[in-house]
Amino acid sequence: MQFLDTLFYFVLTLGVLVFVHEFGHFIAAKICGMRAEVFALGMGHRLFGYNRVTGFSFWKLPENVDLQGNTDYRVAAFPIGGYVKISGMIDESFDTGFIGTTPEPWEFRAKPIWQRMVVISAGVIMNILLAIVIFWGINYAQGKIIRETTEIGYVAEGSPAATGGLKAGDRILRINGEPVTHWDGIYTSIYLETSGSDVAIDVFREDREITLEIPRTAIPEPTEISFGIIPINTEVIINTVEPGKPADLLGLKPLDVLVSLNGTPIKYNQKVVDLVRASAGRPLEVEWRRGAELLKGTTVPTDDGRIGISLEARYTGPMTRVEYSILGAFPEGVRDIIKVTGLSVQQVWQMVSGKVEFSKNVGGPIKIAQMATQTAELGIVSYLGFMALLSISLAVLNILPFPALDGGHLVFLIYEGIFRREIPVKIKMGLQKAGIVLLLTFMAFVVYNDIVNF
Repeated sequence: MQFLDTLFYFVLTLGVLVFVHEFGHFIAAKICGMRAEVFALGMGHRLFGYNRVTGFSFWKLPENVDLQGNTDYRVAAFPIGGYVKISGMIDESFDTGFIGTTPEPWEFRAKPIWQRMVVISAGVIMNILLAIVIFWGINYAQGKIIRETTEIGYVAEGSPAATGGLKAGDRILRINGEPVTHWDGIYTSIYLETSGSDVAIDVFREDREITLEIPRTAIPEPTEISFGIIPINTEVIINTVEPGKPADLLGLKPLDVLVSLNGTPIKYNQKVVDLVRASAGRPLEVEWRRGAELLKGTTVPTDDGRIGISLEARYTGPMTRVEYSILGAFPEGVRDIIKVTGLSVQQVWQMVSGKVEFSKNVGGPIKIAQMATQTAELGIVSYLGFMALLSISLAVLNILPFPALDGGHLVFLIYEGIFRREIPVKIKMGLQKAGIVLLLTFMAFVVYNDIVNF
């Protein structure tokens, strides 16, 4: 049953994201007067589909069938990705049958550069719009919680915050001269508003103000490593529990509060990771709280130092709930997407530049399936939030200037627009084929990475 649930949420999540992305290309092509020969969910061989000429059919279309400008809507064999085949465009289908003929008015190549750029960009735009709509709905439905404190409750040992001189009990007043009034503003200021700059933090400590200077090179990007501070009145709770893993066998459940591991009090998520890894293959004493009941038990982490849980820091101090009207929730959703997109771009750059370990910051279909199932179990809001984040990630990855991705096609068009001539077909085909090979290699790697870390 667990496998079927996981498969269902994987297909649903990826199906929605791929459909929205490809629908963007499709509808933009139609608006610009281009013919879309195929609209496919999945890649590879056609399993079944529908068009106005042959109706509903299984497997391949009849040989030499003339669709008369109609689209074949199909489901293909491999449920990863999708595509829209537009007449007169050199894409992943490697169709060059139209080369050497006079461009027809409905073909991609016959349209002005700006229309072709709109069609290529439309998939990414639709993914961003989907994420905005989701965040718009979440903000309207439940508003936002503002943690009304700037006092540090815990500083992780060896973290950038500790190295920079921050201590538990410090109350943050300003960052680079700008006042900070609540906790969420701290990370927004450090990672977005002052991105690329050194950080000066004014704190109130022992009845006086002091200023701490932290160079930007000492601050990690928001990926695997954290800045290293949490507010007062915060506890670590279990977010999800993987079935069959040590935590599940011990009896841990979502929303349990971790109290201690091997007698060490738990105040910080990374501390849990470090302690569990240190006990890989050896007994680990766990103390946790469920409601008012204090529970204890012993488990044995896997050889790679995991017990199968994800964690969340829950703030229990003073807070304010901000509610939005249906109109007011929209700009807030846009701001959320700008923040998330900025962080996604930074994360991609950190992986490309080698500043964070690539294998630990990418996930393939197995990881997506796990996360989709786990967030769905937490409720519709968590699941939709995960889908919005994944939609942004898909948009960021697709717009990269890489052959076979939307960003690669945009680069071709920008070149043609600047130099007023097309890139030779052989070069386009060679780059497309190289891009496909690299993408397939990347997909094989992430699947292998998923299996190794499963």
